[in-house]
Amino acid sequence: MMKRALQLLVAGIALFLALSVHAKPKEQEFVFSVIGQPSSGDDATLRDALRHSGLVRPAFIVVNGIRPRNESCSDSVFQRRRHLLGEADWPVIIVLTARDWAGCRSESGDSIAQERLSHLRSLLFASDHEARTKRLTLVRQSSAAKYRSYSENASWQASRILFATVNLPSNNNHYLTAAGRNNEFEDRLVANRAWLQRIFSQAKRHKMRGIVLFADANPLAVPARTNRSDRRDGFAETRKQILSLSARFPGKVLLVHGQPSTGGITWRDNLGVAGAGRQSLDVAVYPTGASVFAIRRSRK
Repeated sequence: MMKRALQLLVAGIALFLALSVHAKPKEQEFVFSVIGQPSSGDDATLRDALRHSGLVRPAFIVVNGIRPRNESCSDSVFQRRRHLLGEADWPVIIVLTARDWAGCRSESGDSIAQERLSHLRSLLFASDHEARTKRLTLVRQSSAAKYRSYSENASWQASRILFATVNLPSNNNHYLTAAGRNNEFEDRLVANRAWLQRIFSQAKRHKMRGIVLFADANPLAVPARTNRSDRRDGFAETRKQILSLSARFPGKVLLVHGQPSTGGITWRDNLGVAGAGRQSLDVAVYPTGASVFAIRRSRK
């Protein structure tokens, strides 16, 4: 009998070990932080925001833009801000805003948006700098030869949640009313359409629990009607695509934009929207929970 009991004990231990090996690891809850658009060129303000965001030990920090309106678009400003973000103890991902490039002008008043966008792409996103990729593996749209210019669009994963940045500037998606072809807008519209399709397809294929999109503008906000015939909705196509893709996605979709908001997440079916404005947000992620996402704290 003693021998039989020992055999059963050994068998039980073997079964336990086998189940432990094949058991799926528990998906841990985590927090990510979003730092809203800077209101001034004071580096100390951004440094303080990074420090406060780090107190919650976030998985990563998303920064909405690196240039406030009262600063120039010079190389030195961008280089200084890049160095500051590189000092952070946590992974930092940058979301480009209209202030960073679309609103930039030369001393004579001419738009230098396209040139500044190209410069920021080479300065901030040309390589996976440690300031943005500590403990994160980023996949950039520029890895596809057809879209090699769009390095600012990046994605990464954490606990069955897929995160992605999308270059959607708040100045009506940088749609220009000038005569002729709207080159930058139209080319980026095609790239963003392909990028969003890729993100949602990947999330469905890998059975992700949720998707989080980060952008400067809120493309889901329907603009007020106007009598101006030249007022073209620069987000019409993107809005339609996000709504369509979200409706077919079985998990939760959260859009975090950089525009002012009343606070919290506004849900419509499985699609939620949250705005950081000039504040900082701490967002809790519950991969196995029903709500998946929740604002833990909002700070000025």
